[in-house]
Amino acid sequence: MPPATHTPTIEDTAQRPANALTWDVFCHVVDNLGDIGVCWRLCADLAARGQTVRLWIDEPGALQWMAPGALEGRMEGVQVLHWTEPLAPDLLPALPPADVWVETFGCRPPPEAQVHRAAAIAAGGSAPVWVNLEYLSAEAYVERSHRLPSLVSSGPLRGVGQWFFYPGFTAATGGLLREADLATRQTAFNAAQWLATQGLAPGTQRRASLFCYEPVALPALLQQAGQDTASKWLVTTGRATEAVNAAKAQGLDTGRAALHRLPRLTQRDFDHLLWACDLNFVRGEDSLVRALWAGQPFVWQIYPQHDGAHHAKLDAFLDWLQAPDSLRVFHRIWNGMAPAQPVWPGWEVVDSWRDCVLAARARLLAQPDLTRQLCEFASEKR
Repeated sequence: MPPATHTPTIEDTAQRPANALTWDVFCHVVDNLGDIGVCWRLCADLAARGQTVRLWIDEPGALQWMAPGALEGRMEGVQVLHWTEPLAPDLLPALPPADVWVETFGCRPPPEAQVHRAAAIAAGGSAPVWVNLEYLSAEAYVERSHRLPSLVSSGPLRGVGQWFFYPGFTAATGGLLREADLATRQTAFNAAQWLATQGLAPGTQRRASLFCYEPVALPALLQQAGQDTASKWLVTTGRATEAVNAAKAQGLDTGRAALHRLPRLTQRDFDHLLWACDLNFVRGEDSLVRALWAGQPFVWQIYPQHDGAHHAKLDAFLDWLQAPDSLRVFHRIWNGMAPAQPVWPGWEVVDSWRDCVLAARARLLAQPDLTRQLCEFASEKR
């Protein structure tokens, strides 16, 4: 896939702040598309604040549905560059050097980019502000490690400084991604109109969204929820649909819990899905943050690690959330950390979780967002 280009317009230039920088954001897709989801939101938000942004990504295809127009440079003013191995030889010489490198989730910038930048530094150019954007966690080490410096220990840029930047949930961390217009869009959102675009009548039924891996408790959840008040379960494309289909193949009867399969959703429409539901099941990092901003009861399926390290990570998050006991129990069952038992707590209990989520969202809204903090940090280190 050739690199997409975006030619700045007069309007782009007029909207750039005086201290705008050029950013290279490097994304290596590992699995489940969480990497690209976070990186695109970051890039789009940087561009919306007047920054010049290039997203280097090895598997850009998912952007075709996640952010339509991104690959053609028609969305959010981000230039998408295909990170091939090796890089196209004429690509780097045609690009002005970036002021900031953002290495996401432990990926390393392409070797050719490091060699090219080392040559520029040797010729009198400056090193980039090199930021290691780490994974999201509520564990204590995040506050200790946030903004710590490090030196590149090997390769053509050996000795160049780097900084660790940790997203997080407290004022001592890098914060969470939150677009400047998010509250305005959420206030103007019309759930009935959006549901109609998905082939759904608004009605009075309870609605739950299902974005998950393959939780063992899923069949029991749907069966028990089907014995409760009539509800509509909106199932996202991918692993959630596959998990539901596998359960149905084993004879699952969902009763009064009607299942509706959704098409692939853009990032904006995924936000709309969470805003339109009374309960959201989310997974990974990006959708957890979006569930917090939605302000509705949610259940998080954390990415499982073979050594069980995700258990402590989940407990740390629930502690920060100040989750009530019923929500903690549900999370432990949903994440395979407790024996299966009656899974579905009932809609009355689910509704009781809303106050906890809204209080957590209020704490987060009082803190600066991740993009703002990154911009301020990069300007400080220039």
